[in-house]
Amino acid sequence: IVACFITSFFATTVTHLELKDVEPKLKAQLMISTIIETVFLFVVSMTLMPKETYFAGYVVNSVENGNLAAIQQPILVKNYYLFFSAAVGLWAGLGIGYVTEYYTSNQNKPTQELAEKCKTGAATNIIMGLALGYKSTIFPAVALAVAAYVSHSLAGFYGVALAALGILSTLSIGLTIDAFGPISDNAGGIAEMSHLPELVRERTDCLDAAGNTTAAIGKGFAIGSAAFVSLALFSGYMTVLQSRSVEKFSVVDILHAFPFAGLLVGAMIPYWFSAMTMGAVGEAAFQMVSHVRSEFEKHPEILQKDSNVMPDYTACIRISTDASLKQMIPPGALVMGTPLIVGFVFGCQALAGVLIGALVSGVCGAISASNTGGAWDNAKKYIEQGKLKDDNDNILGKNSDAHKAAVCGDTVGDPLKDTSGPSLNIVMKLMAVESLVFAKAFYIKEAGFLGWIGSKIN
Repeated sequence: IVACFITSFFATTVTHLELKDVEPKLKAQLMISTIIETVFLFVVSMTLMPKETYFAGYVVNSVENGNLAAIQQPILVKNYYLFFSAAVGLWAGLGIGYVTEYYTSNQNKPTQELAEKCKTGAATNIIMGLALGYKSTIFPAVALAVAAYVSHSLAGFYGVALAALGILSTLSIGLTIDAFGPISDNAGGIAEMSHLPELVRERTDCLDAAGNTTAAIGKGFAIGSAAFVSLALFSGYMTVLQSRSVEKFSVVDILHAFPFAGLLVGAMIPYWFSAMTMGAVGEAAFQMVSHVRSEFEKHPEILQKDSNVMPDYTACIRISTDASLKQMIPPGALVMGTPLIVGFVFGCQALAGVLIGALVSGVCGAISASNTGGAWDNAKKYIEQGKLKDDNDNILGKNSDAHKAAVCGDTVGDPLKDTSGPSLNIVMKLMAVESLVFAKAFYIKEAGFLGWIGSKIN
């Protein structure tokens, strides 16, 4: 919180803020807060943490009296190890935020090239938007991998938990710039519905474009922290199992059938979950559009400026509310039921594979969905601002064919960046939490209920 106040002072007081500087200033807040937080982490680590301590570390195989036995080997951790573990997560989060900004901001080349593709129609826009989202996962995945390796090498899974804490240490600024998006978006909607001057709408559009980028940055931070938190929770799950039988759960061997099968099933879960959430949005949108069309057919005077006939807003709100409540039950049941079914029926090793598969698949899927949707939205804003021109130097603005293609991409991107992408964070963390809670209840003598049946048959 202290770092947030200091950052806000630098961002809003030291220099005069122009409208075109909104997005760079918001991005600069991340850098300033990260530098300040690094100093705070160093001070806390060196003054409040013990110089040396031991953590229950790795389960290793050792030979005792000619027999192979699994034992826990403690690891020595120094206080500056803890600082580096948290700092590597902090700076990995900053890198993810900046890369997200690069791919989603209409001030950068990727989104501008995406807007150029709208000249040839919606199909090329959607193809290139998907490609942009897939490409944007490269750096975040590598950054998370490096941070996980460094933090785990220094302090085991406690270091991984500190890396997650490091990403979240700039939470105050992250929430600030994340909330900027919906606030400016709603302001633009109010300006349009209130028929305010065009200048007001231009300013809110500029703020909204910056808000789309900052919202994508916030989602990137959330995805990175979810990955580390899920990995730390997974280590807790394995620790509980090792406390019950260190020989059986010293390692998770993916060369065995159940863990490998679990990996495949776990990697499928985020896609199944996304299919449900995307389908729910599509169904609700279909009902909404059908209702609006029926309103226009019954009362065509609604479209007239001076008409006294008001649309039925209540029905539209009811459609969206019912869909948001009722159609989220199946995705929730999928996430809550999978760990229980796999753990009790197929065993703890299979569940370990499911958790890792869901983590790896969910991280890349969430980043791709969020960045693709953000880029499509800002490509549309780029065209609406009159920055796209044809070969004859004519502006392709609102209501042009390029703008219609951009609207198609934005329509597809909204459920990706606002529904499926962010909700995958919950998939990763909730499955790991539930597995940890039920770790002592799972049957471990055999591979779950199926293993127990097989032992009785044999």
